[in-house]
Amino acid sequence: QVQLVESGGGLVQAGGSLRLSCAASGRTFSSYTMGWFRRAPGNEREFVGAIAWSGVTTHYADSVKGRFTISRDNAKNTVYLQMNSLKPEDTAVYYCAADRSGRLTVRPILYEYWGQGTQVTVSS
Repeated sequence: QVQLVESGGGLVQAGGSLRLSCAASGRTFSSYTMGWFRRAPGNEREFVGAIAWSGVTTHYADSVKGRFTISRDNAKNTVYLQMNSLKPEDTAVYYCAADRSGRLTVRPILYEYWGQGTQVTVSS
């Protein structure tokens, strides 16, 4: 069992930056693929990015590529989402998720564990 808790959301102006954190419980965190997703009002849950257990391999949605960076610190059981050059369309609830299979997948259904989400609002 893995429990995930996101933090770091808030209100920021367009062009600004935020860093989200996702703290995980459980001894096997370092073996999980970690993903970030978001859901804007009225929209489906959308893949943002994912990072493999080693931290070496990452994959991003085209909409955030070059602006967002995922990293992880397995010693601290924490994964991060650094968001730069934020746009109003990035406004959403952001979720982290864990996949123990080791896949680097964009499909939310393949992630077994989810956090409660943290709100990010970007004003124009």
